Amino acid sequence: MRMGQLEICIFSAFLILLHSPNTVPVTVSSNKARVEVPEDADAELSCLFKTEKETNPRIEWKKKGKDVSFVYYNGEFTGDFTGRAKIEGATVTLYKVTQKDTGEYRCEVSAPEDRVKLGETNVTLKVLVPPHTPLCEIPSSAVTGSTVELRCKDKQSVPPAIYTWYKDNTKLSVTRWPNITYTLDTHTGTLLFNTISRADAGQYRCVASNGVGAPKSCEGKHMKIDDVNISAIIAVVVVVFIILVCSLGVYYAYRQGYFKKGHNGRSFWIPQCHGIAHISSQNLHRADDINNTNYEPPQYTEDFSHTKSFML
Repeated sequence: MRMGQLEICIFSAFLILLHSPNTVPVTVSSNKARVEVPEDADAELSCLFKTEKETNPRIEWKKKGKDVSFVYYNGEFTGDFTGRAKIEGATVTLYKVTQKDTGEYRCEVSAPEDRVKLGETNVTLKVLVPPHTPLCEIPSSAVTGSTVELRCKDKQSVPPAIYTWYKDNTKLSVTRWPNITYTLDTHTGTLLFNTISRADAGQYRCVASNGVGAPKSCEGKHMKIDDVNISAIIAVVVVVFIILVCSLGVYYAYRQGYFKKGHNGRSFWIPQCHGIAHISSQNLHRADDINNTNYEPPQYTEDFSHTKSFML
């Protein structure tokens, strides 16, 4: 009796499964949602699907960006992907990818015969770029006590490069020891000397690395450190002071009217500019008077003499 009841239960369950609708709609997934490959390598964008009833689903691939563009549509690749990609099932392989191929891709599967007619999955592609030769900014010379910054940058590497500085082929430490006079940022590539000294002179170079390809180094450059030339600074200050005093003297004379035409032979002397500037308003305007057709030489009752002068 028990055996007969068991057979009836099994038969009933079979009939229920046979006449009940399939509850599995179209499903789309990827076995690798994030793909990272080096530049010039092939990239596989996985797309797996199952349908309820549809035996010939429509498959499309799109790339997201500022605008959504087709990669695979109506059974063929489009745009830049023509001739450099293949599809197997719904999985796409891109050949010799470049940095331009980096982005988010979407696989869409349409199944008109299924109750759920559309399924999709996203795959992110990141194209890794090995380091390029970094651009280094290394001054040829600096003055002791000044602030000096050395720069190193590789804008093309993906992921961003990590920078290492060398002085005379010896790696500079990132650790801040008490005797270290510099600050090194491995992410920005800057090497900063807040107060540079003669001991910091030497040949410097920078190496960029990101774990993708071989590290790249810029060409080494020698940086010379000079002491401050106190004598030269004092000489420059003195010359500037003399020029300033002379300029103020000329300006004062102009404001007092010593340069006006018809001035009665007045002149002035600037002791600080001795041997440089002895200005006579009469001499300054003599050329203008000679060019005048009505010019008559002035008649003096006595030899020229200073009738008025001043001292600065």
